[in-house]
Amino acid sequence: MSSPIHFGTSGWRAVIAEEFTMANVRRAVGGIARHIVSTATDAPSLIVGYDPRFLSEKFAALAAEIAAQHGIHCYLSPEAVPTPTIAFAIRQRKTDGGINFTASHNPAEYNGIKFSMANGAPALPEVTRKIEAEIANPSPVALPASPAPIERADFRPAYLEDLAQKVNLEVIRSAGLRLVYDPLYGAGRGYLDGLLAQAGVPAVSLHGRRDVLFGGHPPDPADEHLGELRQAMAETGAHLGLATDGDADRFGILDEGGAFISPNHILALVLDYLIESRPWAAGGTWQGGTAKSVATTHLLNAVAAYHHIPLYETPVGFKYIGELIEQDKIILGGEESAGMTIRRHVPEKDGILACLLTAEMVASRRMSLAQQLEELFRKVGSYYPGRWNVPLTEPVKKQFIERSRQEYSSFEGRRVAKTDRTDGLKLVLEDGSWVLFRLSGTEPVCRLYCEAPTQKGLEELAAAARRFLFG
Repeated sequence: MSSPIHFGTSGWRAVIAEEFTMANVRRAVGGIARHIVSTATDAPSLIVGYDPRFLSEKFAALAAEIAAQHGIHCYLSPEAVPTPTIAFAIRQRKTDGGINFTASHNPAEYNGIKFSMANGAPALPEVTRKIEAEIANPSPVALPASPAPIERADFRPAYLEDLAQKVNLEVIRSAGLRLVYDPLYGAGRGYLDGLLAQAGVPAVSLHGRRDVLFGGHPPDPADEHLGELRQAMAETGAHLGLATDGDADRFGILDEGGAFISPNHILALVLDYLIESRPWAAGGTWQGGTAKSVATTHLLNAVAAYHHIPLYETPVGFKYIGELIEQDKIILGGEESAGMTIRRHVPEKDGILACLLTAEMVASRRMSLAQQLEELFRKVGSYYPGRWNVPLTEPVKKQFIERSRQEYSSFEGRRVAKTDRTDGLKLVLEDGSWVLFRLSGTEPVCRLYCEAPTQKGLEELAAAARRFLFG
């Protein structure tokens, strides 16, 4: 019996040769193809890309072949391509969607499929439910007598040209900023560093070749995976270290001296900077806000309040933020898991854009990120966020599910000011500290998020949250 294929917050992911097989890729792409054919009003078309993982180019070629057999004109990338580039290509070429073979920041043994809608945004739950139903119970379809064309297409030049209009590269160049970039062997290689080179910005690049093992650790731009970037910064005297994940939709930033800056803090700093530097973000007749997931820092709330702009809070999953970009309601949308996009850009996470905007901000303000954060804290208050994956046994998980349904007026002796069940159980305490518990849908872990006004307060709150989980 075939294993079920489920699309989570960022598509379908599975271990290569276990569940992620040629046979299951045929099933998954067949479901996507039938969905496209059933919803397209004219001759359907599709973008197909992949990241540098093992066999990704083979999976992509197979996907294009299957889609073409269903009468879908395919534009197939000849090289590894970032997810935000695929989102841009979908919009530019007005296709009915896009498929990217990637497991993003997951370890090398995983691969996956991200399906993007015709607007370039991640597929919404109502769309993925239809695709899952098609995979489980395929609709009978009459295939055309001959397949549609499969066209090789280079999506890089148009995407980089567009990005150059959204970031002030001249500010970066004229400031003499020294940069190091690490794509972590991922799809960002040749993109971020390529654009900097075009603009005459000197930057050292690491790991700019294919390695399907990603150097022996996940292609995740988290602090613990950026040791070589930190070392290269020290050797070159760089002001900033920039990193992107496997499909370049997430970012990681090292400040002067190699200190890792939380993606939560980067989001708030960039929002504040955009409002100061972009005419389209500074008010006027258009009143744009900011959007964040329920798991993302309340520092964004504080920046929004300081600048008197609306704040939108969504469940976890960038697809919900993408909707607000499409509706032209926000200046910036972000998630604590290092996802960011801005107005007039794609409704999808873009780690390349996030890195470049951070570099522009440092170049323009002539201050380190630590100095900028200190200044922002003085304006709006201090916020220290944290996130942990806490393994749970089945009995502890069941116990937590029961406890999470209860109402709480206090948490570890502190008054609860608000309970939020948008996505998991979030308890906001009267001093503004908060804790969020979200059970993973794919692993036996609880995603634990906490935030407090001080680092010591964060550590105490995290300890209290663990006691709550296992109590």
